[in-house]
Amino acid sequence: MAEAKSTTTRKKQRRSVLSGQLHVQATFNNTIVTFSDKNGNVIASSSAGATGFRGSKKGTAYAAQVAAEKAAEAAKQFGLTSVDVFVKGVGLGRDAAIRALSGFDIRVDSIKDVTGVPHGGVRPRKARRA
Repeated sequence: MAEAKSTTTRKKQRRSVLSGQLHVQATFNNTIVTFSDKNGNVIASSSAGATGFRGSKKGTAYAAQVAAEKAAEAAKQFGLTSVDVFVKGVGLGRDAAIRALSGFDIRVDSIKDVTGVPHGGVRPRKARRA
């Protein structure tokens, strides 16, 4: 007779994160907003595409604002009160995503631009001979 194994499943404890980071990646086609703790572990994430925008509308500032609001709502459940903002990219959603935080009582401690800058670049074309 096989004995039934009883496994106890513990409810996942919701951790409390008071201060964290907000990463905003704003491209011409989409804006991705991610809340994480100080170590970089993701708490909440959203994008313009995930909030229902499609096609060229994903790259707009309004889509970035809606994505930031959705992610902030989820991050607020962890008790998040202050963030350091890291902005990457050149899209329209850079400022809109940060401004959306004001309605959620999340304090912005610092804003840093971490957009990649090429140093060296790609190999140039060969010289044209006539």
